[in-house]
Amino acid sequence: MLQRRTVLTGLSAALTALGPASFRRAAAQTLAQADLRGAIDAGEAGILPGATDNQSRKLQALIDAAAASGQPIFLPAGTYRVSNIELREGTRLAGVPGLTLLSYGGEGHLLSARDVKHVSLTGISLDGANRWLGDYTEALVAFRGVGDVRISDCAVSGSRKHGLQFERCGGRLEASRITGAGNAGIMAIETRAMTIAGNEVSDCGNGGILVHRWTKGEDGAMVTGNRVVRIGARDGGTGQNGNGINLFRADNVMVSGNHVSDCAFSAIRANSASNATISGNQCFRSGETAIYAEFSFEGALIADNLVDGAASGILVVNLDQGGRLATVTGNIVRNLSETGPYVHDGAGFGFGIAVEADTVVSGNAIENAPKWGLMLGWGPYLRNIVASGNVIRKAGQAGIAVSVVEGSGDVVISGNVISEAPEGAILGYRWNDKATGELIDGAESFPHLTIEGNRRS
Repeated sequence: MLQRRTVLTGLSAALTALGPASFRRAAAQTLAQADLRGAIDAGEAGILPGATDNQSRKLQALIDAAAASGQPIFLPAGTYRVSNIELREGTRLAGVPGLTLLSYGGEGHLLSARDVKHVSLTGISLDGANRWLGDYTEALVAFRGVGDVRISDCAVSGSRKHGLQFERCGGRLEASRITGAGNAGIMAIETRAMTIAGNEVSDCGNGGILVHRWTKGEDGAMVTGNRVVRIGARDGGTGQNGNGINLFRADNVMVSGNHVSDCAFSAIRANSASNATISGNQCFRSGETAIYAEFSFEGALIADNLVDGAASGILVVNLDQGGRLATVTGNIVRNLSETGPYVHDGAGFGFGIAVEADTVVSGNAIENAPKWGLMLGWGPYLRNIVASGNVIRKAGQAGIAVSVVEGSGDVVISGNVISEAPEGAILGYRWNDKATGELIDGAESFPHLTIEGNRRS
């Protein structure tokens, strides 16, 4: 058993070559994040960085022995070529952030753990080198049935499939970088109150951070403070791919304080996810709708987000499939486009905020919507809407478009300020077709509409 002094001596030797300033920073970071008391130094165990042979067998034996004795493992700076590494109960693997690299040698997967209580990774880079992954694995690094996964200050790159996958796991992923995954950067399936915080996810083929469930139910994840950029939709579709942060059937999830840009579809998309809180996010240059709450959900709080650049801004829709109950407040939505990534067979693109049922839309500022600033209802799918205190500027076809189709439910439109909407401030529509003249002054009467106190400038 190596004592802490031996490990720290090896750590100091590995870092001194970086120069005094880099040494101090990396050493302080490593020591702060990893408890190295009683750790085994992999170099002392004969696992050497830069070795020409595959180090998998040696590293696996060390992991097995360390787990049995309850010791952490320290991997000094350098590159280690390994494959099919299995983390055991209690495995704690630490390296030098940005300098300790496990490089995938092919023939399966890089690293995994399943059906254990606790594992942790700190300061380890994991590179798939874009090599083939086995048919049995969906990710370069995969965890299944792990009660508490702790990953911090790590990097995952070059996976042909998902970068990281968590299935039926709890724990934290933080301060890590995931880039270049062929599918999603992070896939969390049926997880239990996971925290995904302060990470950077970039240049992934089909998705950024995905929180999904096989069956609808409580998930409780917190997705906060992440930066998600350049997410593609390699496998196509109309929204199942290409999203920066995507919730599917996962209830009671918080998505807050994230910076999401340049996604092929949505910055944040919640599909059949009830009680979602989507707040304080920045969403730039989304290819389709920037923020989406859709299909069979009940409860969505969408507040204080900034949307700049999208085909449409914020949609809270699909009453026909049970989508209902939301507040959309305090958002800024601007610079929208009527051009989306596919041919839309419904309302199309180019509107700021669209809602359908049991929803308050208040205190939002919408600017440069080439179609409609607010879209209230779609055909008969309209019920119990309050749209008040919004500022709408530069709307191409209507400041507020409200459905006047037979069967539409009650709507209150009050206290809004609408400017530079040359075709009309408030207009009634039958689906996509304009069906009324100007409604802001009450020139036409519909029993389901209450329109009062609005100003057109």
